[in-house]
Amino acid sequence: MAFQKAVKGTILVGGGALATVLGLSQFAHYKRKQVNLAFVEAADYISEPVNREPPSREAQILTLKNTSEFDVLVIGGGATGSGCALDAVTRGLKTALVERDDFSSGTSSRSTKLIHGGVRYLQKAIMKLDIEQYRMVKEALHERANLLEIAPHLSAPLPIMLPIYKWWQLPYYWVGIKLYDLVAGSNCLKSSYVLSKSRALEHFPMLQKDKLVGAIVYYDGQHNDARMNLAIALTAARYGAATANYMEVMSLLKETDPETRKERVSGARCKDVLTGEEFDVRAKCVINATGPFTDTVRKMDDKDAAAICQPSAGVHIVMPGYYSPESMGLLDPATSDGRVIFFLPWQKMTIAGTTDTPTDVTHHPIPSEEDINFILNEVRNYLSCDVEVRRGDVLAAWSGIRPLVTDPKSADTQSISRNHVVDISESGLITIAGGKWTTYRSMAEDTINAAVKTHNLKAGPSRTVGLFLQGGKDWSPTLYIRLVQDYGLESEVAQHLAATYGDKAFEVAKMASVTGKRWPIVGVRLVSEFPYIEAEVRYGIKEYACTAVDMISRRTRLAFLNVQAAEEALPRIVELMARELSWGDSKKEEELETARKFLYYEMGYKSRSEQLTDHSEISLLPSDIDRYKKRFHKFDADQKGFITIVDVQRVLESISVQMDENTLHEILNEVDLNKNGQVELNEFLQLMSAVQKGRVSGSRLAILMKTAEENLDRRVPIPVDRSCGGL
Repeated sequence: MAFQKAVKGTILVGGGALATVLGLSQFAHYKRKQVNLAFVEAADYISEPVNREPPSREAQILTLKNTSEFDVLVIGGGATGSGCALDAVTRGLKTALVERDDFSSGTSSRSTKLIHGGVRYLQKAIMKLDIEQYRMVKEALHERANLLEIAPHLSAPLPIMLPIYKWWQLPYYWVGIKLYDLVAGSNCLKSSYVLSKSRALEHFPMLQKDKLVGAIVYYDGQHNDARMNLAIALTAARYGAATANYMEVMSLLKETDPETRKERVSGARCKDVLTGEEFDVRAKCVINATGPFTDTVRKMDDKDAAAICQPSAGVHIVMPGYYSPESMGLLDPATSDGRVIFFLPWQKMTIAGTTDTPTDVTHHPIPSEEDINFILNEVRNYLSCDVEVRRGDVLAAWSGIRPLVTDPKSADTQSISRNHVVDISESGLITIAGGKWTTYRSMAEDTINAAVKTHNLKAGPSRTVGLFLQGGKDWSPTLYIRLVQDYGLESEVAQHLAATYGDKAFEVAKMASVTGKRWPIVGVRLVSEFPYIEAEVRYGIKEYACTAVDMISRRTRLAFLNVQAAEEALPRIVELMARELSWGDSKKEEELETARKFLYYEMGYKSRSEQLTDHSEISLLPSDIDRYKKRFHKFDADQKGFITIVDVQRVLESISVQMDENTLHEILNEVDLNKNGQVELNEFLQLMSAVQKGRVSGSRLAILMKTAEENLDRRVPIPVDRSCGGL
């Protein structure tokens, strides 16, 4: 298939400067778009979207209530469900989509962030002569190319290094990776290559160098998964699909077919989760695209339906960016228990995962301490002994439920299908399950093809190959420069907006608040160390954000990058949302409580609290205890046995340092384990023991007291910004 033509009228700047801004992989990908003749075939015959902007949620609900019958009703707003809605509506079908939570609130936002064919699947396909897995890899590589083209602002190629520690592995893995390139054919992003030991260490200096033979580098794609999912749903809405999040299906509607006299599914009873209102949505065809909850909907249709979903939990952790190069990932092809671990740069942080363990289906999966430590131990095996891999450097952790499925039509119902399965029940319910993020579009195409055939819908072929997603059409690598020049945004903020919203970034910039500073002119940050700005909260509501959790996890990615930063931003986010959505005080408190519970359980904050508790063991040498006691008593001048904000302020004033009381309260509260408003000597020793063991990192109180002790006579300022803020 030919690729889509590059965006016309792109301004070219000096290659070196542009490569620095974009990162080498994205720059190389963009330059390739200028000259490569093999782009995904464009769907030039598709009419323009019917809506310049997605209609409001209220307008969408009115459409759901007032439409007598849709052609297609999709249940599930993840990548596959949103893809089904987009595929259907662009064929001219009257389409509706409902999601009980937020778009991408489940598995689709909790992936490894890769757009890939699956190197390990190709290996299995060759070793086992498995044609199904080969076809899956071939299809995924085509879809990888398409996704990189239709959402260039949200995705880019990423080089991934496979370190080699045994000579015999070099030809073995080289052949495998070259076959991966060969299967990709014209969709190959860039040819793989071999690195010597010295060159491998140049590219990945924190790599374990003992016994290192060399490395192989291959290319796959990387994306912002939740934003990609949202872009698919928003694009479907712009093309005319009635899409609504927080719309739960309570039951399926059925009626008797006048010709066959059999019952068939004819819609769903839906409930607006936010208001409690219930109403019927009728449709000729209902599609079940609910991922891990596939069997729940199948049993609404037939209570005796056999379960086909075998859920598997995949845990990921996020660590500071210094753990990996800015534009080079790492693949561990054989962990201690035979799994595969990726170690990748993402959003200027480092993401590591994933695990693969059987689990129960739940709306709120929780990352376990066991899985977090497994990933950390695997990372330690590949990083230099000079790099101390600390538990305290885990900034966020999450668990995603992968919906592995068995084919109900297969004779061997216990055999898990690595590809997707489209199942049609006797009553006409169409279920799409399995598959992977990368192949969401082809899964959607197969599903709508089945819907058209089964329900005799009038529609043409799929038109989503080459169809730009929201924000992608007029994006260019230099778009951020116009944001800086036209609006006075910081360069980092402008790059973030361009990479998140694409050509819609200008709309966010127009909503940005004046800072009151000489520079930047506009763009007040939500937290100092991340480029998210307050205007994104207001714009996020236009993107169907309804809760504070929506905002910290899927409109922005704060919760996935640093849970402490997300918690700090929460009060301001809730305040901004309250103004836009007219929330009262009780609603604001409810949102804060719900979001904090989300961070605590689902994003790894619980693990942080377990690293330092009032029962934590103090494992320090006597000399260390004496040293830390002396440090503590410099603040506790009255020998009370505890320190308060007043004590810290006194020491800071003696060295001419000013700090506001709220900041001091936050700093002490991080260590005040029994929450009595003061930090006892024992709590301080527990903190320093946890810091020494690597369970806690970035403690502002530990840094402040150490720096104060060193500089009491020199009178230099004390840095108190959160240092990584590890869990």
